[in-house]
Amino acid sequence: MAVAVDTSQGIAFPQDRLSGVARSSVIDRWIYVFTAASLIATVFAGFIPDSIAKIAAVEEGKRPPFPIILHAHAILMGSFLLLLLAQTVLVATGKRTWHMQLGVIGMVLAAAIVITGIFLAPAMYHMSSVQDDILLLQIRAGFLFSAFMWIALRSRTRDAGLHKRLILLSITAVLGAAIVRIHWLPTTFPGNGISLDFFTLLPLAPMFIWDLARNRRLHRAYVIWGMLFIPATAVVYALWDNPWWHATAHRMMGV
Repeated sequence: MAVAVDTSQGIAFPQDRLSGVARSSVIDRWIYVFTAASLIATVFAGFIPDSIAKIAAVEEGKRPPFPIILHAHAILMGSFLLLLLAQTVLVATGKRTWHMQLGVIGMVLAAAIVITGIFLAPAMYHMSSVQDDILLLQIRAGFLFSAFMWIALRSRTRDAGLHKRLILLSITAVLGAAIVRIHWLPTTFPGNGISLDFFTLLPLAPMFIWDLARNRRLHRAYVIWGMLFIPATAVVYALWDNPWWHATAHRMMGV
C-alpha cells in the first residue's frame, strides 16, 4: 500500500486514507458553492420565462405595467443571490479577507430587500386572483428572511459554520416566488402551498445530506431553521383560504 508522509507532523498516512480526507475537504468547501448555484438556477428557471411572457403581455396591453417597487426588489434580490455565490466561491478558494469586505454589501442588500418587500406586498396585492393567500406567503417570507439573516449576521464572527448555513437557508423563505413560476412542476397551488415548500427545500438537500453524513449529527443551523420555519409554515397552512384570514387581509389592505 502506498504511504504518504505529512512532513509537518512527522506522521505517515495510508495513501487511500489521505485521498479520502482530501475528497471530504474539497466537498466541505465546494458544497456551499454548489448550493448557491442551485438556488440561482432555480430562480432563473422560474423568473426568466415568466418575466419574458409577462413583459410581452404588458407590451401587448394585456396586463398593467409592473410597479417600480417590483423592479427594485428584483434587482436587489438578484444582486444578493449573485453576491452569495461570489461569497461562497471566495471562501472555497481561501480569499476570506475579500469575503469579509464584501459581507458589508450583503448586509446592506439584505436590509434593502426586507424594506422593499414591505412596500411590494401591498403593491402586488391587487394583481393576483389569490391575493390573500399570497399575502400570507409574503408575510412569512419577510419574517423568516429577516430572522434568519439577523441570526446569521450576528454569528459571522463567532460561529462561521452557523453563519454560512443560515445565510443559505434564509433563501428558503423567498424561493417559493420562483418555484410557483416553474409551470412544469407538479403543484398544489393555489389550493395550498405544500408543493412550493417541498420544491423550495430540494436545492438545499445536498448540503443537508452532506452535513448529516459528514458530521454524523444535525448541525444546529438546521435546528434553528426548523424552529422558525416549521411553526411559521403551520400558521400559513392553518390560515390558507380561511374566511377569518380573508376578512383580516382585506382590512389590512384597506379593501
